[in-house]
Amino acid sequence: MNSEQQYIDLYEQAQGAIFAHSIGEMNAVRNQAFEDFRRLGFPSRKVERYKYTDMQKLFEPDYGLNLNRLHIPVDPYKAFRCDVPNLSTSLYFMVNDMFYQGYGDTEVLPKHKLPEGVIVGSMCNHPEVVAKYYAQLAKTAEDGVTALNTMLAQDGLLVYVPKNVKVERAIQVINILRSDVALMVNRRVLIVVEEGAEIKMLFCDHAADDRHFLATQVIEAYVGQNASLDLYCLEETHHKNVRVSNVYIDQQRSSRVNHNVITLHNGTTRNKLDLTLSGEGAECACYGCVIGDKHQHVDNNTLITHRATHCTSNELYKYVLDEHATGAFAGRVLVEQGAQKTTSQMTNQNLTASKEARMYTQPMLEIYADDVKCAHGSTVGQLNDAALFYMRQRGISLKEAKVLLQNAFINEVIDKMQLVPLRDRLHHLVEKRFRGELNKCEGCKLCK
Repeated sequence: MNSEQQYIDLYEQAQGAIFAHSIGEMNAVRNQAFEDFRRLGFPSRKVERYKYTDMQKLFEPDYGLNLNRLHIPVDPYKAFRCDVPNLSTSLYFMVNDMFYQGYGDTEVLPKHKLPEGVIVGSMCNHPEVVAKYYAQLAKTAEDGVTALNTMLAQDGLLVYVPKNVKVERAIQVINILRSDVALMVNRRVLIVVEEGAEIKMLFCDHAADDRHFLATQVIEAYVGQNASLDLYCLEETHHKNVRVSNVYIDQQRSSRVNHNVITLHNGTTRNKLDLTLSGEGAECACYGCVIGDKHQHVDNNTLITHRATHCTSNELYKYVLDEHATGAFAGRVLVEQGAQKTTSQMTNQNLTASKEARMYTQPMLEIYADDVKCAHGSTVGQLNDAALFYMRQRGISLKEAKVLLQNAFINEVIDKMQLVPLRDRLHHLVEKRFRGELNKCEGCKLCK
């Protein structure tokens, strides 16, 4: 049996349960997603955007799925030991792929009241918004993993900010993986930021159990005219976790987006970002930092499409890889015909701290307009021998010198993040990560 067939058989056999535990607005696109998945399948390495990760292999194992939406006992405050405390955020939880509001008489919702009209909650409780926006960006992606997620997702997180509303307090969402058996989860997120609205969001991925997890995630974000979205994704899971995340963002006129992805602990991670600058004067900044060792694998793939005039994009990804870790970055900037006055800069810089670590980098520009300022570049290298020698001559040990240089290298990305409390905390977390001092997640074997 190939990797796709078990999911095709599952859908055909369990379609009734899948539909019964969801809402009509999500079910309306489910059968089409199934047909798309059956046609597309999982992308092979012959597909340009997936050449660095074997998707067929990732989806081969037989994972369990909670299609009947059974309650999985969990105390989120016990399972989640926050490495990013004191951020003054409004805190929410997703347990596997369900929005968590508590169980029985216990309600887990933030104490801070949201501005009037703002929604942070289950998709199933807000079908009117889901009907208007759900799967509109994802359906044009022609991506087998996105189709699989749309086919199987039964609920998700909805974040809605009405026109001209500014959410001052950042929204922090903790994605907790919790199971007694190997489990597949299909997480869905829909973010709608209407005209003139602003919001900052932080997603933190954690694994509460020493189990094999496969998490697919699809985020769709609509950013209206003059609106602003800051989106931060921080992963601290363990070596048994597989994370496949596809993010789709559409920006309208004069909007601003900051997208940041930080990978500190993981097993295999594959992040894809498709961002479209659809309105004149839109701006985006996309930053990523990766710290990998052991046998970790992190693959970031980005596509930024300039569709309108006077748009600006900046992109900076940095990796530090040690031991047998593997990293990949493939970034493409597409400037469509008519998108004049485009400004774009893409940079990927990488350090390999061991002879066994591997880094693959592929920055690309595709330009169909003649009045643009676009540049790209990438580097792969090792720690500077002269700098190491200089520091050792002044009494600093080799190990400490390496930590200081690696820390300084990765901090350029962190310093560009707009959420200041998170930025300050990440400086501390990154240093602890290089020193092997990060608090171990429950069940994590990575540092043992």
